[in-house]
Amino acid sequence: GFMVEYSSTPYLLFMLGEYVAIVTMCALATILFLGGWLPPLDIWPLNLVPGIFWFGIKVVFMFFMFAMVKAMVPRYRYDQLMRLGWKVFLPLSLVMVVAVAGVLEILRSA
Repeated sequence: GFMVEYSSTPYLLFMLGEYVAIVTMCALATILFLGGWLPPLDIWPLNLVPGIFWFGIKVVFMFFMFAMVKAMVPRYRYDQLMRLGWKVFLPLSLVMVVAVAGVLEILRSA
């Protein structure tokens, strides 16, 4: 793979590009799902901390979560990923779509 074919500087650039992509994903996840630069609770002592610090803390937290998943989850082969996607995640997502539609319909009629 790429570990054998690239030496020092090309490997450095390859890994740098990978980590830049991970930090970008962490920043987007922070903005979309964790409230961006806002503090976790809207209370007085937390409001004194500038937003850039909250954003940085949340990005570092997301990066830590990515690193832990990358370290703990085993690497799947391509055929295992395809089997997992088609036989597990697709039926699970279809069941969830039906469940959410059912809950919304029950709440709408109540």
